[in-house]
Amino acid sequence: MTNPCMVFLELLGMLVGTGGWFCSLAATIMPQWLSLSTELMGMESYEQGLWEACVIQEVAGTECRPYDTILGLKPEFMLARVLMCVSDATCLLGLLLAIPSMSQINCCKSEEGQRTKRGLKITAGVFLCIAGLFVLFPISYIAHDIVIKYFDESIPHVVPRSEFGDALFIGWAAGLLDIVAAVLFFTSCSESRDSERYLVYHDQRQQIRTIDGSRKHTEYV
Repeated sequence: MTNPCMVFLELLGMLVGTGGWFCSLAATIMPQWLSLSTELMGMESYEQGLWEACVIQEVAGTECRPYDTILGLKPEFMLARVLMCVSDATCLLGLLLAIPSMSQINCCKSEEGQRTKRGLKITAGVFLCIAGLFVLFPISYIAHDIVIKYFDESIPHVVPRSEFGDALFIGWAAGLLDIVAAVLFFTSCSESRDSERYLVYHDQRQQIRTIDGSRKHTEYV
């Protein structure tokens, strides 16, 4: 018998985890990690991402160019590249592991099979949690660096300062969604354990009834 609460938690975890993976992938690709606008040139602004930099002009539009070499990148951007790519792959692997562990998949109905499903679900939750942390670390580190440089009094006010880009907010959302999905999978594991106990108890009662029925039939003969 399938627990409806467990089914709801599994489907919600899969939906939230998928949304987190799409947000993480979008934050990795987007060039809006840093936004820079100057008061001297109000018609022009700059955006910097992990893979390319863009110049936005009201007349000419947006022009983006990829970085010529990774050696000229800032260390935090190189670290963010690695962690974001690892996070995308880890989150995708966690979602793939979660698919066969769902109760809607009609396989492994035995007691040993239910334990295997629960193990896959726990592994998927761990992968999603790691993916969320790998997203939050570079996003928060770069945001902290922006805040420190923005309020640095040693830098003249004429010098333009970087501000938060849209990719940072999407990255924060991705990390939180991944962690929430992991918590949902972990919670569904406790529900599946209760269902497994009920299944074992139900099987034992069926066996006892079968044995009693065979005994009565033997005594009657």
